[in-house]
Amino acid sequence: MRKQRASSVPFIVLIYIFLCSNLTNVVGFEPLIQLPRSRGIRNRVNSKRVFYVDAFGAKGDGLNDDTLAFNDAWKVACSFSSRSRIEIPSGNTYLVGPIDFGGPCQSKVTLRVSGAIVAPKSPDVWNSLDPRKWLYFHGVNHLTVEGGGTINGMGEEWWAQSCKINITKSCHHAPTAITFHRCKKLKVRNLMIVNSQQMHMAFTKCAGVVASRLKVIAPVGSPNTDGIHISASTRVEEMIASLLSAIRQWSESETFHAGQAMVYDVRVDGAFLSNTENGLRIKTWQGGSGFARKITFQNVLMENVSNPIIIDQYYCDSLQPCPNQTLAVKVDNVSFVGIKGTSATEEAIRFACSDNFPCERIYLEDVQLLPYTGGVSRAFCWEAWGSSSGLVHPSPCFSCSGSFIKQKALSSIVQDKSLNYV
Repeated sequence: MRKQRASSVPFIVLIYIFLCSNLTNVVGFEPLIQLPRSRGIRNRVNSKRVFYVDAFGAKGDGLNDDTLAFNDAWKVACSFSSRSRIEIPSGNTYLVGPIDFGGPCQSKVTLRVSGAIVAPKSPDVWNSLDPRKWLYFHGVNHLTVEGGGTINGMGEEWWAQSCKINITKSCHHAPTAITFHRCKKLKVRNLMIVNSQQMHMAFTKCAGVVASRLKVIAPVGSPNTDGIHISASTRVEEMIASLLSAIRQWSESETFHAGQAMVYDVRVDGAFLSNTENGLRIKTWQGGSGFARKITFQNVLMENVSNPIIIDQYYCDSLQPCPNQTLAVKVDNVSFVGIKGTSATEEAIRFACSDNFPCERIYLEDVQLLPYTGGVSRAFCWEAWGSSSGLVHPSPCFSCSGSFIKQKALSSIVQDKSLNYV
């Protein structure tokens, strides 16, 4: 037989040179040029563009309002036909009021926060505006927000007006520092968010999210400064969310109000929680519907955290007890793996689940939660199915065989259902 000659495939060497040019055909960007390929391959130009907010009139002194400059930079970058990047330079502080970063965009956009973004101090800036939003990203696909900078909500005046601080005041909404709504294929990484007016970061109705290397910091006395909320979202990964220090609550990882909720395939991998009021938490109001399933918390270190692991289907943010209801969001297939550290409360693990829609397939592995000040830590279960493997302390209140355990402390349960969690 004739032997087939081995085919040879030539190697093509690509050389990229990135030039810093003073030629700016469009205000605010610098071109990145790729040399042409060899061997007759058609020439191409890398049309990635970099837009500096300073070129749109931003002062970066922390005193002048740079909202319009940010808005103009976003509009140009979002409408650009190829990949673009907005640069917020280091060494500068940009005062930015409530702003919408709306999509859809023509191509992939990166917002690189190397400097600092600060909110207006006075809540009056939000008069006639939506009080729940500060930096609001919505309807954007293939968005990346990164850079190593700081986002400061300047929440002190908001906290002073909170009904959580002064019960004589009426309760009002306060902004979430950063909200991502209906975003797909989203990356958020290497940022520090401090002193949010209320929640620090929220993902709502998003899909395909990777959040990594995040720092969230607020004083102990700040009300409802939750760390990260995820709701009505799928395929979410929070990886290496490091150093969450002295913040009132860290991850309200799933928060559901009355209505239908559908959240699944969420992973929190690698975090440090210090002095938080709640740790890894899933909370739902009674009367809702839908499900929260396939959720994993792993590789988390805790220090002096109240309620380190908690699933609460009786959430009630009211001065009056909330009435018991039969409907509830179904919580299923939730894993806690490699959770270690110290608990500020005796009850280190709490699963308070619905009578009619109990929690199922809860899994604990390599969990070690010791009392911060010594003593004994314990677990509490109500209407919870689950299993465990490896060393788990405190001992789980469901058996490894998945048997259904109830703690018939009825007087305690009545009280628990009427507690006002914040």
